Amino acid sequence: MSTGITAAALEKRLQEHLAPTSLEVIDESAAHAGHAGADGTGAGTHFRVRIASPLFEGKARVARHRLVYDALQVFIARGLHALAIETL
Repeated sequence: MSTGITAAALEKRLQEHLAPTSLEVIDESAAHAGHAGADGTGAGTHFRVRIASPLFEGKARVARHRLVYDALQVFIARGLHALAIETL
């Protein structure tokens, strides 16, 4: 069963919550087929986020990552299994 999670949905949520100056969301789920957390559809479980936001200024890497996780918590609850975060 698909999670229904898309890169576009994650991007929209991050735009709304973090007002990024740069944002790239990549669905890497197909590369993880057969791994833990994969749902068998090849989509919606493993994502990479590259993001820059004024909200990150003066914050440590862990705090920047926490902002991203907090913004995407609704997707984690729906089956987002892995999230690689690169803050710029």
